[in-house]
Amino acid sequence: MKASVDPNTCIGCELCPTICPQVFEMGDDGLAHVKIDTVPSDSEESAKEAAESCPVEAIKIS
Repeated sequence: MKASVDPNTCIGCELCPTICPQVFEMGDDGLAHVKIDTVPSDSEESAKEAAESCPVEAIKIS
């Protein structure tokens, strides 16, 4: 499973790293970024929750 953040959509609300800090972090540009290429199996549920919670749907999980 992989996660991605669309930098053109992200508004920097900081919700995703709060929900799933193992996968997401805030960058120096004030936007969310994926920390690791492949989502660890023990973080899959929280990564999905972060994607579902994103107010602008900038996160994709595949």
